[in-house]
Amino acid sequence: MRTSLPMRVVLLLVSVLLLATASGSAFAQSDGAKAATDDLLSSVVRIKTYINPDGRTVDNLGQERDGSGIVIDDDGLILTIGYLMVEAHAAEAITNDGRAIPATIVGYDHDTGFGLLKAVAPLKVRPMLFGSSKELKVGDPVLAASFGGRDGIAPARVVSRREFAGTWEYLIDGAIYTAPAHSHWSGAALITRDGKLVGVGSLIVGDATGDGGGAGNLYIPTDLLKPILGDLIANGAVGGTPKPWIGLNTQPTERGLVVTRVTTGSPAEKAGLRKGDVIANIGGTATKTLPEFYRKLWSLGAAGITVPLDIVRDGKDEHVDVQSINRMDHLKLKSTF
Repeated sequence: MRTSLPMRVVLLLVSVLLLATASGSAFAQSDGAKAATDDLLSSVVRIKTYINPDGRTVDNLGQERDGSGIVIDDDGLILTIGYLMVEAHAAEAITNDGRAIPATIVGYDHDTGFGLLKAVAPLKVRPMLFGSSKELKVGDPVLAASFGGRDGIAPARVVSRREFAGTWEYLIDGAIYTAPAHSHWSGAALITRDGKLVGVGSLIVGDATGDGGGAGNLYIPTDLLKPILGDLIANGAVGGTPKPWIGLNTQPTERGLVVTRVTTGSPAEKAGLRKGDVIANIGGTATKTLPEFYRKLWSLGAAGITVPLDIVRDGKDEHVDVQSINRMDHLKLKSTF
């Protein structure tokens, strides 16, 4: 097992990195300090994935995907953002010193957005330890790190902590928003001043502060992984009752929630929903925001429940019943998870 760096060394390294990269200046390091810095960042590796040709996500996300992952144990377990690896049939991890090692698909969780891979041979890097995401406060300095060692780091600050609702039936509490934006955010590590992992890069957003403050990144808090990590490793997915999924992308407007995309082969498509439909209410409840819509959808029952929607199409009121399913059953997943 690789020995962890002393805490005082980690604090010093991350503080120096934050200050130096924030000012855009070069900084001198002894050979020992350089080695320690590289060791600190060695856990952030490049991942490449190759997706099933008939995968449901190929049209939107592509058949080959590239981003970062974070090694989180001595056995080569790699945490990343799920959209980089969902429906993959093959993957590889590339260390900062250029070693490319095949990786197997371990698990994926749609509710949080996390994905797990595992290298088939020792990566010989120092795993990154988890910190506490809940303790991260607005204004805290952090380090965003993509693959590439020192070339992949960028200083940032936490500018907001709030829920995030994606247009694709996705909602998480306590998302971490940082600024300025890191250009290689997919799967990047969000690191605290004590060298701990507290978030995984998901998106670049136009309004990181929530009040028009400019672009930044959204990170998924790693605290959300801790309760489900065992299930993902053992079963490839989270146990329990799956939420109903209907396969709609919607966007809030003054008219209400407008359907912007209907997933091919989804329950929504089978029920006849179309792009441009306006959702007036769900289960008799009017919803004007994505969080309201999702919480009402998920409160109706488990996957398989019939979802009653009242919509407006071409100025006319219509009613549509959608037979929901488990999102995981829609995806083209290999037997590895």
